Amino acid sequence: MRKLTVGLKRAALCVAVGGMIGAAGPAFAAGEQFVPVPIYRVGPYAAGGTGIFGGMMDYMQMINARDGGVNGVKLTWEECETEYKNDRGVECYERLKKKGPTGATVFHPLSTGITYSVIERATADKIPVISMGYGRTDASDGRIFPYIFPLITNYWSQSTAKIKFIGQREGGMDKLKGKKLVNLYHGSAYGKETIPVLDIQAKKYGFEVTHIEVAHPGNEQQSQWLQIRQIKPDWVILRGWGVMNPTALKTAQKVGFPADKILGVWWSGAEEDVLPAGDAAKGYIASGFHPSGTDFPVIQDIQKLVYGGGKKGNMDDPRRVGTIYYNRGVIHGIITVEAIRTAQEKYGKKPLTGEQVRWGIENLNIDDKVLKRIGAYGLMPTLKVSCLDHEGGGGVKFQQWDGTKWVVISDWFQTDQSIVRPMIEDSAAKYAKEKNLAPRDCAKEAAAEGKKKS
Repeated sequence: MRKLTVGLKRAALCVAVGGMIGAAGPAFAAGEQFVPVPIYRVGPYAAGGTGIFGGMMDYMQMINARDGGVNGVKLTWEECETEYKNDRGVECYERLKKKGPTGATVFHPLSTGITYSVIERATADKIPVISMGYGRTDASDGRIFPYIFPLITNYWSQSTAKIKFIGQREGGMDKLKGKKLVNLYHGSAYGKETIPVLDIQAKKYGFEVTHIEVAHPGNEQQSQWLQIRQIKPDWVILRGWGVMNPTALKTAQKVGFPADKILGVWWSGAEEDVLPAGDAAKGYIASGFHPSGTDFPVIQDIQKLVYGGGKKGNMDDPRRVGTIYYNRGVIHGIITVEAIRTAQEKYGKKPLTGEQVRWGIENLNIDDKVLKRIGAYGLMPTLKVSCLDHEGGGGVKFQQWDGTKWVVISDWFQTDQSIVRPMIEDSAAKYAKEKNLAPRDCAKEAAAEGKKKS
């Protein structure tokens, strides 16, 4: 664990040696499927960027080695350094969107701010954007956002599951009345995303919520935690990212706030968020939609085919394989590959355009049978996407840090769509009106699709 801690710290501080904006990229063959990798290897969020994109690239490399690609179509990719900055993210999008024989397959911003910044560009360019577990929540309405996919569980849905979890811990949802919650959030589009839904939940259940912002990058929080100590909340929701998370846990300990009353989002629930905090993190609870660990056939195939025999994969430190961020990256790879595979069923086993892969994402159905086939059963929830629902209906589990590892402490919590879906449709309708967009007719499209098949 000590070696892993050192490796994680190195990952967070590593410098970019390739994939920088302006660097010469590789040449791509005619029969390849190109996937952009807008990574961040530098800055306070580097551990997330390297872990997630490292896992995604390792998965694609394994698919090439084990299967010869997706039905014979080799996957290729190119890195571009964003530093988790919106302007750099847009530059990377523009630089990579026409790469490969058919252009970008899909764009994974790995940043809510970058997601917001490329929505209109990607829609105009007909390149799908996957913001898995993050991004613009109302993009879950595919009628208004045909090219944007906040897959598995969006932020508002996750928030309803967190409040359900707190309610369970307090002895029932009715026991939330009169409770005090603090929403300690990162000062970014990501951090601010759940303020509206938390306010609605506070009114519904009768609890009081105070929103406290932490300025980027989050390594100064003394004043915020002094304010929290004055409020004396029953729970603190930690909506952090990068260095903000261990700083929050260490500062909470200094002011005497218990770690087991801090509930993090899944961007606050990785090894990199707790190891630097030491004993201040013990007992801390975080949301999740997948576990850590290497006890999955798909991870074991990566270990064998990408790292076996002294081969070098896409992680600077192979000991990070199986960590939370890494496994999340593998899930990014799974969704990308299965979307391509689904689209090939309609358009043929060849390199596909972004527009064709968009259809594959929107018709994605990763059920237990598929998860068992690809060796990922238990690694991720099932996922079924549609024209109307670009989220896919995922659930939320909760895990607790025991001082050395994450331990899953709950079954799946289903999200409260009675709260979330009306908010999504209302917000998406306002966006459509502002942009003068005509909503898609999902029923009409489905009928037309059925006629083509018949």
